[in-house]
Amino acid sequence: MHSFHRFLAIPLALVLAGSAVVAFAGAPASLVVGQEAPDFELVDQNGRTHRLHEYRGKVVVLEWTNPTCPFVQRHYREGHTTMLDLQSGLDPEKVAWLAIDSSKFVTPSSAQAWVKEKKIPYPVLLDPTGSVGRLYGARTTPHMFVIGTDGTLLYQGAIDDDPRGQSDAPTNYVAAALEAVLSGKPVLTASTKPYGCSVKYAPEGSPDAR
Repeated sequence: MHSFHRFLAIPLALVLAGSAVVAFAGAPASLVVGQEAPDFELVDQNGRTHRLHEYRGKVVVLEWTNPTCPFVQRHYREGHTTMLDLQSGLDPEKVAWLAIDSSKFVTPSSAQAWVKEKKIPYPVLLDPTGSVGRLYGARTTPHMFVIGTDGTLLYQGAIDDDPRGQSDAPTNYVAAALEAVLSGKPVLTASTKPYGCSVKYAPEGSPDAR
């Protein structure tokens, strides 16, 4: 397994000038670290079904995503592929990375196009009803969750401490959490405030939200 130290200080240029970091009322409450992560079943962009409990024994990273969100795009742009670089350094026998798109407009074809464009090696799970997103309290894209081998939530929050991409040495919270977990150590920063675009949920009570 590759070292995570270089991901604790990934240079990220400012590409979101004029964009505001999301902080909105009425968002679902996030899960509490230390709780058991709720099980779910979702289909990915290719029609394969994924169930969280099937990953027991591995550390699981959940990445809430939306290809139309500029905050997500920043972490996937050439030269600063935060998610891809971090995932590529993980041992697939020990860690599973799952992206989840809870946008009301996500489709298999749109997710396939995103995966193809960015050469994403992990699945993008489709949650157009927003049921899993609400279950986890996913507020923004990106919003990150790290789940332990026993199903316990060990980290939730932002990918790093650099919402606008201005820092030359941002701290990658997910990398730090993974390094701690895989070394048998406690996660020192277990919860942070996520930043990004609001998750584009289908309105509750609408047919798409059922």
